[in-house]
Parts: sequence; C-alpha cells; structure tokens
Amino acid sequence: MARSRYEAEHEQFRVTCREFLHREVRPHHARWERDGIVDREVWRKAGQAGLLGIGVGPAYGGGGEPDYRFPVVFSQEIMWARATAPGFVAHNDVIATYLTGQTTEEQRKRWLPGLCSGELIAAIAMSEPDAGSNVADIRTTAVRDGDSYVLNGQKTFITNGENADVVVVAAKTAPERGAQGISLLVVERGTAGFTRGRRMEKLGWHASDTCELFFDDCRVPADNLIGKENAGLAYMMAGLPRERLSIATVAVSAVERMLADTLEYAKSREIFGHTVGSFQHNRFQLATMETELTIAQVFLDHCVAGLNAGQLSVTDAAKVKWWTTELQVDIANRCLQIHGGYGYLKESAISREWANSRVQTIYGGTTEVMKELIGRSLGL
Repeated sequence: MARSRYEAEHEQFRVTCREFLHREVRPHHARWERDGIVDREVWRKAGQAGLLGIGVGPAYGGGGEPDYRFPVVFSQEIMWARATAPGFVAHNDVIATYLTGQTTEEQRKRWLPGLCSGELIAAIAMSEPDAGSNVADIRTTAVRDGDSYVLNGQKTFITNGENADVVVVAAKTAPERGAQGISLLVVERGTAGFTRGRRMEKLGWHASDTCELFFDDCRVPADNLIGKENAGLAYMMAGLPRERLSIATVAVSAVERMLADTLEYAKSREIFGHTVGSFQHNRFQLATMETELTIAQVFLDHCVAGLNAGQLSVTDAAKVKWWTTELQVDIANRCLQIHGGYGYLKESAISREWANSRVQTIYGGTTEVMKELIGRSLGL
C-alpha cells in the first residue's frame, strides 16, 4: 500500500527498524518460537538501536518523539518480518505510557532509563483467572502496612511475564469500593513473594513469553505506587485507547502482509491451466480484501492523528480495535483458503498468520466488550 501519510523521517526510521529485525530477530526467530521465549540480549540491542522508549523523554534515555507514527512504523515492520516476538509493542506502547504519565520524577529516573536501554523489560498485569475484560472483578489485593503494601493474588496471560523486570500490577487497595478501589503498583524482579508460573503454550505468538504471576505476601515499597491510591481505574481507562490503537496497528499491518503474500501466490500458482488469481471468485475475493484493507487503513490513520492531537476517544479506540482485529481474523481465513492445501501446512506463513490473528479479538478487550462500550456511547 502507498504510505503517503509518512514523511522522510518516518521512512528513515523504517529502514532502521527493518535492518534491526533482519539482523537481530530473523536469524533467531525459529529457535525462539520453539523455546517460547526470546533472548534478553535482543532487548539490549533494540535499546542500542533506539527502538525502545520511542516516546520517552531524552532526559530518561528515550527518543522523545511524541508522533505516534513512529511506533506505528515499528509495528508495521515487526509484522512484515513475521516476528512473533519479542513484546516490543507492549513494552513501548502500553507499559512505557503508565511509567511516564502518573509517576514521580524519582520513579521515572529509577525505571525509564532501563526500559529505554533494554536492561529492564516491562509487563503489565491486569488479567486474572476470574477477571478479564472487566477489571472490577480482580481479586488481587494490596494492603498498606507501614511503608509497604502487602500484595496477594494471581495474574494470568501476562505478555513478557517471564522476562519482565518491572511489572505494573493492578490490585485492590479498597476492595469495598469495587472498581473505584484499584491501585497500580510496580513489582520488581527479585521481590520476595513474587513468583512466576508455567510458561503458557498458546495457539499462536509462540515466541512471546506468556505466563502466570503469583504474589504471596509480596511486600512492595509504597514508593512503587503509581499516582494516587485507588485511582488505578482512571489511569487504566486513560491508557486503554492507546493500547487498543496499538493492537489495531498490528492488525492492519498483518492484513497488509497477508494480502501481499496471497496476491503473490495467486499470481504464480496454477490450477486447471490457469493461475489461482485468474478465477473470478478469487479475483473478487482479493479485490474485496484490498478494499477492506484500504478502509481499515484510513480509519487507523484517523485514529493515529487523533492520538497525536490528544483527542482519541475511548469510543473511537473501541471502534478501530474491534473492526480491524475482526477484519484480520476474517482475512486470515480467506487468504488461507486461497492458498489451498499449502495454506494448511504448519510451515506456511499464512497458517501461522491465521493462528496469530485469533487472539487479537480477545486481548485488550474482546470484540463484544468493544461493542458494549460503543453502544453505551449511543445512550443505550
């Protein structure tokens, strides 16, 4: 697709991203997928390349770039490289936002330089075995005891969970207040009472380490509280539009890659003496998918511009998240069908894209939850 919405500096950054992924990710990717986790060294190399903390201020080692198109470019190149790891997107677009927005100067100096250099890997822990999209249902508690909080509970489906050095944990500091009694605490590697569970085997995104986290009388310094006590829900709600836009960016980038691969296949693969793409049904399918991609890209660009202007609404973020991720799943299915038997092979790129696409409509808020948010915005 034409990328006229990007300027020269974005394209220069694209080259940096592409070269890094080719040099430091692709040669190791198959092993990471087998192991279910990536080498920590790649994080440090990403930091050296200036790919971490893109929006973090230079005083803390970041790029200081407020233009969200730069993280978008990085996401595009990650998907174009077919990389299912590491969790750079969550590290840059989600956790870094929490650790710059409501933190104190001391906290920023303590955590952000490491996040930008790749010495510290970050994760965010909201989901629990009995609480997913509705954070009000979380059971993890944090009780103030002197100059510490005593944290107890369990988190699950945590991206970067095994490698993480700093974890932003949502816990109830005032359980009687429900969702209004949630606080955010940063738990650091090595804290007594903080353990990690099994490495979870997933349908896709195999190289992205995902695991359970356990907190048993885990004593967290009060200085690790983000912002104000019991204000965690407001901070999460403020951070979710960017997280959902980030997921949408991955979805649209994946669709672009799948269509390019499928178009190439349709032009070269022959059946009954004709190319697969020459049959009207397949030609119409590809024409439809190309149109849908264009529509999704236009809306994504609109939302990126809104975020850059500080005007991306919760509703628009919900719209772009559900629409693009459902499109990703649908197009993965249609593209696999066009590939026929070759598409069903585990070694084929489209089969891996098909598996990777499925989680996109689930994390960051399910499609159903996104529609519920949009419905409420309509006064329903």
